[in-house]
Amino acid sequence: MRVATYASHSALQILKGAKDEGFETVAFGPSRVKLLYTKYFPVADHFIEGTYPEEELLELGAVVIPTGSFVAHLGVELVEKMKVPYYGNKAVLRWESDRSLEREWLEKAKLRLPRIYSDPDEIDGPVIVKPFGAGGGRGYFLASSPEDFWKKAERLGIRGKEDLSGIQIQEYVVGVPVYPHYFYSKLNGELELMSIDKRYESNADAIGRIPAREQAELGISTDYTVVGNIPLVLRESLLMDVIEAGERVVKVAEKLMGGLWGPFCLEGVFTPEMEFVVFEISARIVAGTNPFIHGSPYSWLRYDFPVSTGRRIAMELRQALKEDRLDEILT
Repeated sequence: MRVATYASHSALQILKGAKDEGFETVAFGPSRVKLLYTKYFPVADHFIEGTYPEEELLELGAVVIPTGSFVAHLGVELVEKMKVPYYGNKAVLRWESDRSLEREWLEKAKLRLPRIYSDPDEIDGPVIVKPFGAGGGRGYFLASSPEDFWKKAERLGIRGKEDLSGIQIQEYVVGVPVYPHYFYSKLNGELELMSIDKRYESNADAIGRIPAREQAELGISTDYTVVGNIPLVLRESLLMDVIEAGERVVKVAEKLMGGLWGPFCLEGVFTPEMEFVVFEISARIVAGTNPFIHGSPYSWLRYDFPVSTGRRIAMELRQALKEDRLDEILT
C-alpha cells in the first residue's frame, strides 16, 4: 500500500508523516510543483501529473488522503465516485460543504453558534458573508447593514435574492480566532487534540497597519483569504471546552452520517466571556496543522516522539494494516 495525496494544502506534512511510518508515497497535481515534492522537500517517492490520475493511483495500490485542495478541485460529486481507496468517511463531505447541513450537525452537537440571517434585509449588526465550500476564506466579506451587504455582494455576482443560495450570512462574533485540530481514531475509539492555530488572513490582518482615517479614504474592503497559519497554545482552563466540543461533534456524526474519523477542525472564537463559539467545521486535515510537522505541545504530551497530524494518519493506517482492519477506515 502507498499513501497518496494531492500536491497542495498539507501534502508535505502528510507525505513526510507517511514516510516516517515506512510507507512509500505518491503526490499528484500540476507539473509546476513536482520539484517541490521530489527535490526541494523530497517527501514523494512518485509524482503523477493530473488532478486525479485514477488509473495510475490504482496501479500503485494507493490510498488517497483528502485535503481541502483535493476536494475543492474535484468537487464533492467526483470524490464520492472515485475508485481509489479514500481515508475517511465520504458521507461527511455533503454535511461539511452544505452550510445548512453543517449547521444542523453543529446544533445537534449543542455547540454555541452564531446567528444566521436568511434575508440580507434583516441584517441589524455586523455579519460575515461566506460562500459555500472549502475556499480558504476566499470571497468572505463583512457587512454592517442591508445596504452595505448589497453593495459588497456584487463582487460575488450576487445582485438579487435569487442569487443567495451559494452563501451564508453569519453573525460576526467578536473574539480571538481559535482553530483546534483533532484526530479521532476509529480503531481505538479515542479523540486526540493534536494542535491549535490561528490564521493569518489577507488583508484582514494587515489592514491594522493602516490608520483608520486612511482606511476610510482609501476605501479598502476587508478580505479573509488565508495566507498562513500561526501556532497557538490555549490557557489550560479552556482546553476542556474545545475537547468536549470535539467529542460531541464525533458522537453526533455517528448518528447523522455513519461517523467522523481521522483529522478535523472546529473553527471558532473565544469571546471576552471565555465562551467558545464555533462557526464551522472542516471535516478533514486543515492547513493550520502545518506549523506542527515536528509535533505540537499537545502531541508531545501524549507521545514521546514527533507526531504531526499527517503522521497520525499514517499511524492509523499502519495499525489498520497490522490488525487487518483497513476496511473500517477506507471508503
